[in-house]
Amino acid sequence: MGRTRVIDRDQLLDAAERVVARDGAAKMTLESVASEAGVSKASVLYDHKTKQALTAALVRRALERDNAFNAAAAERLGDVDARVLRGRIAAAADPLPPEQRAVALSLCAALAQDAGLRQSMQANQSAVIQALQADTAQPRAALLAYLALEGLKLLESLDFHTFAKPERDRLLQEIEDLAASAVPPMSAPAA
Repeated sequence: MGRTRVIDRDQLLDAAERVVARDGAAKMTLESVASEAGVSKASVLYDHKTKQALTAALVRRALERDNAFNAAAAERLGDVDARVLRGRIAAAADPLPPEQRAVALSLCAALAQDAGLRQSMQANQSAVIQALQADTAQPRAALLAYLALEGLKLLESLDFHTFAKPERDRLLQEIEDLAASAVPPMSAPAA
């Protein structure tokens, strides 16, 4: 009979997130994660054969958590137009805490360097965009509002800019207003 696992996958990924927040994804090693988790390197290798596989698991879990968090916020809104987008706006009411910003920033750097890792993010974004446009009477307005929302979140998660709470709340309200507005169709460029 095999040995009982000392640490579960989520505990291992929690340890990996702490290492990424502290040292960055580029400096994360299987050894540093094992040390942080208080297990042997073999325990890390059991689930994640390489650093790239461990980083991919972190990205997958981050996407799953983000999607679940946004879906729960949308569910609380009930049956409303643009529920997918409005749920994401509601979920964005509280910015990422500093420790999660550090992880997000470091994982973004890892994504920038690895096309394979970017594919999961790209597929997720395509699915989100399709869902939010299918969920509203104003698909173009929903797309523009989503782009504004993601721009705000990106500025904050990459630690480029932080808005004071009153201004941030106002921006989120204006993004929601944009989602409800009618966007005139694009006219053809002048010849």
